[in-house]
Amino acid sequence: MRRNCILSILILFLFSGCSKIYYRSAAKAFHEGLKGQPYDAIIVPGFPYKDGEWDMVHKMRIHWAKYLYSRGYTKNVIFSGSAVATPYVESKLMALYGEALGIPKEHIFTEQKAEHSVENVYYSYRMAKDMGFTKIALASDPFQSSYMGKFIRKFELPVALLPTVIDTLKVLNLYEPTINPESALKKDFVKLSDRENLYQRLKGTMGKYIIWHEEDLKKKKYRRRFKDRMVPKSASK
Repeated sequence: MRRNCILSILILFLFSGCSKIYYRSAAKAFHEGLKGQPYDAIIVPGFPYKDGEWDMVHKMRIHWAKYLYSRGYTKNVIFSGSAVATPYVESKLMALYGEALGIPKEHIFTEQKAEHSVENVYYSYRMAKDMGFTKIALASDPFQSSYMGKFIRKFELPVALLPTVIDTLKVLNLYEPTINPESALKKDFVKLSDRENLYQRLKGTMGKYIIWHEEDLKKKKYRRRFKDRMVPKSASK
């Protein structure tokens, strides 16, 4: 199943009556995450853009990023994602919308390498760290935040959670601003599904292609396991 199909199913679930447990969990995690604000940056994972307009996922994630910035909960926003399912680089496209909503351009950054969900977190974290940011949080929808949270805890990454609070989102003006998406187009684009089979894409979703930095792997078992795709401390410096 392709990534956009999977995410569409997840969004339908999020807005169904069965998702109340995620709403409550997200609200609890958000209020816990607020204890660490203001953050130097939040990470906002990308989503495929098609048909010349954003969909429910873009609306949710980008407006939530704008809300967190406007409330002073974060100083910067990192949109993450390469061109995966469509020719548009997801992070660049979302950055255009973020700026159109009122987030100052100088406080918007794009991570353009990630092609799988957990890569959004790790590569954006590395980008933030390299820019000197120390307080970092992930800001996404409740379901993805729950999934990503497991990844963050597993590898003990210093990334907090500020998941979307649906009740707060409902009272916001979720309008779609006008943008020119041409600058987000990637030349010579080839869909991920044409480059990777289903098994390979599932491996990517589980983080099997991440190039780790040794200092981010706190446990010896992970340093041993990922030694063939790990940047040593000496090389990082």
